[in-house]
Amino acid sequence: MLALLFKNFIRSKGTKIGLIFLLIIGFISLLIGQQFQQKQHNTITEAAVYQKEHIARNAAFHKDEIGLLLYYIKFSLVNKTLPINSLAIGQRDVNPSIQSVTIRGLEAQKYDAELNNPNNLLSGNIDFSFVLIYLFPLLIIAFSYNLVSEEKESGTWKIVATQTENTFLYILKLFYIRILSLILLLTIVLFVAVLFLNIPFDTSLLTFYGLSVLYILFWFSISFFIVSLQKNSNFNAVILLTIWLFLIIILPAIINTYVVNKYPIPEALELTVKQRNAYHEKWDMDKKITMDKFYNHYPQFKKYPLPEGEFNWLWYYAMQQAGDDDSSKQSQELENKLQQRNNASQLIAQFIPTLHTQIQLNEIAKSDLGNQLLFLKETKLFHEKMRLYFYPKIFDNAEVSKENWSKFKVETFSDSSEISLLKAFLPLLLFNLVLICFGWRNFKRKVFS
Repeated sequence: MLALLFKNFIRSKGTKIGLIFLLIIGFISLLIGQQFQQKQHNTITEAAVYQKEHIARNAAFHKDEIGLLLYYIKFSLVNKTLPINSLAIGQRDVNPSIQSVTIRGLEAQKYDAELNNPNNLLSGNIDFSFVLIYLFPLLIIAFSYNLVSEEKESGTWKIVATQTENTFLYILKLFYIRILSLILLLTIVLFVAVLFLNIPFDTSLLTFYGLSVLYILFWFSISFFIVSLQKNSNFNAVILLTIWLFLIIILPAIINTYVVNKYPIPEALELTVKQRNAYHEKWDMDKKITMDKFYNHYPQFKKYPLPEGEFNWLWYYAMQQAGDDDSSKQSQELENKLQQRNNASQLIAQFIPTLHTQIQLNEIAKSDLGNQLLFLKETKLFHEKMRLYFYPKIFDNAEVSKENWSKFKVETFSDSSEISLLKAFLPLLLFNLVLICFGWRNFKRKVFS
């Protein structure tokens, strides 16, 4: 019986077209992921080469004043891109994966980003997560909306009911065949992704796969419940497409609008302007005020008195530090609001399976907002480390030639946060169980009665 049902399902021209179309789109998404992966690799390689040449060139040109040299030199920190990131690009196409900073004011540099075509950013990348979240459900709807209703409308359901000992088991077999087909297609695409994108076979990949399977089962559970209502095919199709539109487009847009209005954040540009204004106004202030603030921030540098004269590097870098200190409140407010947005989104998403799946896939791939916030924190620590290393050399007016500039390589930040399997899987499991139970109850009432 099962083999016969499968043959009947797969020989349909519509089924073949749907599966082949989704398979092709899946492979296209892998190509897009591979292009993204290559772009990230090239950018990091170029950054390493550029930093080496940049430091060497400036050290040769500004060999008399280390303070002037460090005004120009930039040091780079890379947010490590995992191979699995190619499957769920997330926010990596908006937020930079490399931060190149001088030891001057950080707030004026922290939110620098690559120039991108805004139309491309608006449309986004057709990565595999997009194919899974948006397109798989459409094929599931097309395969299952008329499972029982079509046979009732054609008058063959009574024949099926008389020839089948258990009609409910027959319905389950119809769903089983379609579930198996979609999961097999998912497995093929991800298997090709492992080979094509060099994704390691690890916990992250297995979690990604498990979450994808649960997401497919979620849409089959919705279809199972709608079919169990025993309505006509047109009703089923309209309701399922309405649910798809609501869960995929409308509800996430509403949630995004709510979160944005609930946690308004100051623009990064405003923060940059605040830092720069705070720095520039120090040129017209008494130097003692600036230096007192600097010594309060770094008591260890009180041993360096302010030299006489109109300009010196101790005072200049103290002004830069004062600019960061004066804008620290706004900086912390921005960071807190972004964290609140991330927490609120994750909390709400637990009750919206589509949004939950998207967030979790990005989290697995380290391409979510949480990863970006950790990267910004690491950038601040990296910047502070470079400052504390070079400040004594600037204040002592150390010789440029005595510093081993070749040792300053591009550094890498690795996000070590772990994925909670319970947090990732539980919401989808609960939704699936609830929908299946309600669907089973409906079938029990109508099929067994």
